[in-house]
Amino acid sequence: MDESGTLEQDAAWDALTQRQRDILAVVVHQHTRTASPVGSTTIAESYPLGVSPATIRNELARLEELGYLTHPHTSAGRVPTEKGYRYFVAQLMRDAELPLAEQRKIRHQFYQVRMNLEQWMRLTAAVLAHTARATSLVTAPQAPQARLKYVKLISVSDMVALVVLVLYGSTVRQEMLFLESPATQEELERVSNRFNDLFAGLAADEIEATQLALSPLERQAQAGILDMMWVEDHQHSVYVYRDGLTEMLQQPEFSEAERVRHLVQVLEEGTLAEPMLLSSGQGSGVQVIIGGEGSWEEMEGYSIVLSQYGVRGRAFGALGVLGPLRMRYPQAVSTVRYVSRLLTELVKELYSG
Repeated sequence: MDESGTLEQDAAWDALTQRQRDILAVVVHQHTRTASPVGSTTIAESYPLGVSPATIRNELARLEELGYLTHPHTSAGRVPTEKGYRYFVAQLMRDAELPLAEQRKIRHQFYQVRMNLEQWMRLTAAVLAHTARATSLVTAPQAPQARLKYVKLISVSDMVALVVLVLYGSTVRQEMLFLESPATQEELERVSNRFNDLFAGLAADEIEATQLALSPLERQAQAGILDMMWVEDHQHSVYVYRDGLTEMLQQPEFSEAERVRHLVQVLEEGTLAEPMLLSSGQGSGVQVIIGGEGSWEEMEGYSIVLSQYGVRGRAFGALGVLGPLRMRYPQAVSTVRYVSRLLTELVKELYSG
């Protein structure tokens, strides 16, 4: 489901009355705050719905019949089901933004470490976990094709040069180039300057297609640069930055050792978290996946809020927060949305510089 509220199940939603919608929203808000079942008396005393506890009990029973609520065996109170949370996110949740003070604080933190991609990723994970109060997942921006930003050839000996390749996105690669004939640092410098003038901003296939008249030294240097860029293009591993696991494990949903083991497996092995992050590109804006949505069976009992960031065709990554079904969805969605927009701005600056 994306933040516009569209769901495959939309057509199948029950026609809830306004009172039922209000009561369902109250149960979701109260349960996400307290982690306890919500009873009719609590609703009547804490929320001005203008009806008696008996009426609220009838409506709670009806919502349970429809599958939006359930109740633990030892309690008369109700808790939301996956269907109840999905209805809340799609139909009842307000499109809230982070408070301006929180936005300014986050923006200031990022601009303290601007142009440092590694620090961006670690800061993103920390900010998401702290603000959304959930476990964060972040991937670094990756370009569909490596593009040359700058190259420098450094003489190591008469027959060996160090190729320092700087790609857009601040990726730096170094490799030794064994020369076919001796070359001085002055000659290597001329090759570097010419390549920077001719090839800056180009991908490997574009550099190869230039068909320029090159000297033997230039042809060998170009071949070495192309090999390095092709290797970069074929690297598909994605590192996921994480934060907030300790705080999440303190929530009551993870009081059982088996549940803790499963959560750690999901996060550390990356068997689910990574492909779910990568799938975030299939939707627009922020996506909310509750209980796996039928596609991720092992995510039953969890929710994840996802978004892509970056510039299409240049570089993009994904970020999100994962928590139990009892997630504070308005806070999680607004946090993911704001940080995604901020990272997109930073990526634009990085790739224009």
